[in-house]
Amino acid sequence: MKTRGFRVAVIVLSCAFAAVFLPVPASADSAPTGGDLHIAQTLGDRDLTVVIRRVDGVPGPLPVEVVTHAGTAPGTLGLRAFPVEGDGNSTASLVLGVLPGSYPATLSVDRPGPWELAIDDGREVARIPFVVPARVVPPWEKAAYGGFVAAGLFLLVALVTALRARRTWLTLVPGAGVVAAVAVGITAAVLSASTPPPPQPGPQLDPTGADVADPYAIVSSLSTMDFSRPPVNLVVTSDAVAGASGEVELAFTDGSTGRGVDDLLVHDNAFVHLVIIGPSGELWHLHPVRVAAGRYRVRLNPPEPGEYAVAAEIARRGGGVQLVRARLDVRPGGRSVFPATVQAEVRTTVAGAGSPSTITAHFTGPADLQPWLGMLGHLIAVGPLPGDADLGTAALAAPVWAHAHAMFPATPGAVGGQPDETVAAYGPDVSFTYTFPLPGRYRLWIQAERGYAVLTVPVTVEVLQKGAGE
Repeated sequence: MKTRGFRVAVIVLSCAFAAVFLPVPASADSAPTGGDLHIAQTLGDRDLTVVIRRVDGVPGPLPVEVVTHAGTAPGTLGLRAFPVEGDGNSTASLVLGVLPGSYPATLSVDRPGPWELAIDDGREVARIPFVVPARVVPPWEKAAYGGFVAAGLFLLVALVTALRARRTWLTLVPGAGVVAAVAVGITAAVLSASTPPPPQPGPQLDPTGADVADPYAIVSSLSTMDFSRPPVNLVVTSDAVAGASGEVELAFTDGSTGRGVDDLLVHDNAFVHLVIIGPSGELWHLHPVRVAAGRYRVRLNPPEPGEYAVAAEIARRGGGVQLVRARLDVRPGGRSVFPATVQAEVRTTVAGAGSPSTITAHFTGPADLQPWLGMLGHLIAVGPLPGDADLGTAALAAPVWAHAHAMFPATPGAVGGQPDETVAAYGPDVSFTYTFPLPGRYRLWIQAERGYAVLTVPVTVEVLQKGAGE
């Protein structure tokens, strides 16, 4: 009798062994832990790209790189990483050399949750929010492992029962437990591939330490949560005068509550893409630094007095991408110094309004263009414009403001899902496809990076009515 019971136990043991140790469909082992964060920052007179590398575990190191561009002054930056919730911080000094390029530093983090990286140049402090992820065990993984552990315990009970019990049928009781536990484990493993992850703190939810530690804890309340956000309002103030450097401050407020907006997301490698157009057609594509909740600041050196058109492209958590515009009045001041114009051959195939057009810029020289803001090139289009007004004033009333991208080809040098800015292996042709919605005269600015310098090429095109001249 005992021999027969032992055989039953062996059969059950064999089945469980196969279920536990034979391959099963793979499942994710955690919620997304994030990746490298690339953020353009116009800090004082420096144009920088701050790269916050992925954190694989806490406590642990936080690698940070600062990429400088042509014309960036050497000097020392003070770096400080600190949690938004709680005490403690990590500091480091980063010495920027004369040559443009990447300069690394290492800080440390000791807990998951929302953090900030403060970058101090001695005059201004940029505050960059980021999230340190936690290693989160999904519920289905807990169910899978729990089922297999329970199966192992039932196996031990079945084995002991088979050796000691006088009645064979008693062995079937823990054997049924083994089967049930294994079924739970396998079902959880199979379903894990089709189970969507919860909303992520940071990209989708306002991050808190509790939500980062366990984003699955909020799933039960999602049906009562409103993720939508109203549009923002923008107020621009500045003390800049013509021919002198001054500060431009942007205040973003919630269109519903009037409170400062502090939920901007990194969009195309920046929190704010600020485009300023001067009276003579000069263009500045800047990336203001966050100095407080809803407040961003950037330095501007306008060459002439007059009206300047201002447009800020942002992405708000729960609110999507938004373009807000404002006017900047610059008073007369010092001596006017206009930025140099970059020469490039621009070929355009401009279709009628409503049809796709192709614009290609050929930057003379080898294929050594670098990615800028995660793209090969940027196209900014404003229009339709009257022919006799200064561009700053005309751009204020222009119905169309567009920002298009030239994507980079799949080539070696990609880091963290996008090409590294230090890789100069693209171009020299940069092509864009854009559909002009209205006929008329448009001013275009094409931007690319070479030698850590951003090149800006202005172009004027005439867009006909759809079907005219085709």
